[in-house]
Amino acid sequence: MRTFTAYIEYDAESETYVGLFPGIPGAHTYADTLDELQENLKEVLELCLEEFDGDPDDLPKFIGIQQVAVNL
Repeated sequence: MRTFTAYIEYDAESETYVGLFPGIPGAHTYADTLDELQENLKEVLELCLEEFDGDPDDLPKFIGIQQVAVNL
């Protein structure tokens, strides 16, 4: 068993939550609620991992998130 970290944003224009697994091509989805997004993320991750034909150790590993301040 391995845990993956998803990046989640809220899109105000479409009023949906968008989630993706950084570094895993095609592993992104959206939903109207966070509960629905959780289900969709699990499904899309399982599908993408089924198609992955490399070594599981080559999959991206979550390190962290950094905030960067800039003047706007």
